[in-house]
Amino acid sequence: MSEHFDEQECRDPQVRETDLFVRLAVHLPNAVKFSSGLEHHLKGCDLSAVTDRQSLANLPVLRKPELMAAQMADPPFGGFANIGQLAGNRIFLSPGPIWEPQGIGADPWLGARALFAAGFRRGDIVQNTISYHMTPGGFILDEGLRALGCTIFPAGTGNTEMQVEAAGALQPVAYVGTPDYLKVILDKAQEIGADLTCIKRALVSGGALFPSMREEYSNRGVQVLQAYATADLGVIAFESQHQGKLMQGMIINEDLIVEIVRPGTDDPVAEGEVGELVVTNFSTAYPLVRFGTGDLSAMLPGQSPCGRTNSRIKGWMGRADQRTKVKGMFVDPKQIAVLVKRTDELSGARLVVERDGDRDAMRLQVTGQGIDVEQVAATLREVTKLGGSVEVVDALPNDGKVISDERDYDA
Repeated sequence: MSEHFDEQECRDPQVRETDLFVRLAVHLPNAVKFSSGLEHHLKGCDLSAVTDRQSLANLPVLRKPELMAAQMADPPFGGFANIGQLAGNRIFLSPGPIWEPQGIGADPWLGARALFAAGFRRGDIVQNTISYHMTPGGFILDEGLRALGCTIFPAGTGNTEMQVEAAGALQPVAYVGTPDYLKVILDKAQEIGADLTCIKRALVSGGALFPSMREEYSNRGVQVLQAYATADLGVIAFESQHQGKLMQGMIINEDLIVEIVRPGTDDPVAEGEVGELVVTNFSTAYPLVRFGTGDLSAMLPGQSPCGRTNSRIKGWMGRADQRTKVKGMFVDPKQIAVLVKRTDELSGARLVVERDGDRDAMRLQVTGQGIDVEQVAATLREVTKLGGSVEVVDALPNDGKVISDERDYDA
């Protein structure tokens, strides 16, 4: 059985690099022709001069706040989508709020390679527990699984006991979803006496896979790998294995150009230096050029022993802009500002993201007089679509943080 999805993964790196920029020279003029927002963003740039990474770095980085502003001015996509190619496809709304269209063709979010690297194969029955509601998360892996030839149970999020009952009946060999929800399912199965030893492998995304959590899954007979994906771009990078062993870092997906830039600037950093991850795709439906993810990472030297020759990133290393992923959903500082404005009694608020056992948890610290804690908690859920506790404090730290991610990613 082949260890690789296709020959593209094992190309000579220089052949890949040359191919990417030959294709980009054709892609850029076509993209701005059908995407007025991208044309406006790149106005004044000489696109014909973009022939390599050095010249690509002369183009401005497009960050999410700019895209959100463009969408507000010209809904739904701010002119960044090729509307003519969206017929018959889906439109999604992610927290922010921000709109994302589904691209064209099979596996538009490039999920199949990550699934294959995690051991998924044609004919596998897979339980997909990522939400199919409003956001594209569930469909990102669903389309990749379909392209790979897997059979999918689109379970979505929640209803844990029903998830366990369904898994008991279907006997899926694999799971896709957030890292912590797999434990919830396995624990519930153990509690009610259901046998889910059928689940042997998993691909997780939408949250941190802590080393202790991966070890626990391994002890329970489940090999878990993770993918780094965003709603805008799909699967950007993924873990791999070789001879049953997990390889270091995450391999960048084919058909993407990934850069690491200094946070707050458009300038690429040296290999190994931590910076913001910036991606250029080749989607004709939703072309994104130097799109700043807001996520921090670093390039690793060398190639993976698994035989895939593309560059590797160290993995997700935090946020450059405090926008934080909790239980697979982003929480934005702007949402906390909305909460404060809606509550007259609040003079300030700071969201602390931490771990409660093996699950993400939110604790909103607030200052003010006569605060109704239950009402603030209800507003927090309404604004972020996530639940959390509320703690009244005398003062908030003077460190500029609206969202403080206090999870230990090495534990």
